[in-house]
Amino acid sequence: MTCLLAGLLITVAAGEAQGATNERWVSDNLSTYVRSGPTDGYRIVGTVKSGQKLELINTQGDYSQVKGESGDTVWLPSSNLQDVPGPVERVPQLTQQVTELSTQLKTIDDSWKQRVQGMQETLDTRKSLIDELQTRTKALNDQLSEAQSDLRTAQAKLGDENKQVMMSYMVYGGSIAGAGLLAGLILPALSRGRKRKDRWF
Repeated sequence: MTCLLAGLLITVAAGEAQGATNERWVSDNLSTYVRSGPTDGYRIVGTVKSGQKLELINTQGDYSQVKGESGDTVWLPSSNLQDVPGPVERVPQLTQQVTELSTQLKTIDDSWKQRVQGMQETLDTRKSLIDELQTRTKALNDQLSEAQSDLRTAQAKLGDENKQVMMSYMVYGGSIAGAGLLAGLILPALSRGRKRKDRWF
């Protein structure tokens, strides 16, 4: 997170510097004299403090013409100017930017936490549903196994009953066949005996 903040601050600072090319600041840790003209031969008309903001008007040789907040125009060595604000001015801005970025990061972090929590709740709900479906599937499988067992038992019982019915039919049929055979043997004998008796009379 520190690297990210540092990168963003550098980018912001660079963008600000590019967006205001005529703005200059007196070099850090420096108080320098300013002159009425663009060489060391001109008289000294005052001083500027380290970090003071100036507006660049013109450059001639090693000197730059600048205008201060009072509106006065003076000259000072170009080497005593820099394109970025000094620490005194940058620190409050950077502190504010860090605070804003920290707030944004916290908002993003909270948003992600909420999304993760929502996804976790969704996953918990789906897991509960899956567990319920698995329980119902197991119960149905148990019922199916029990029904298949009952079916096999019923089929075996039906097979036994069919065998008993077939045996009954066979016994009944055999009895009828035996009775018929017996009748077939007895009736002709009775008929022959009767015919012989008829002849005696």
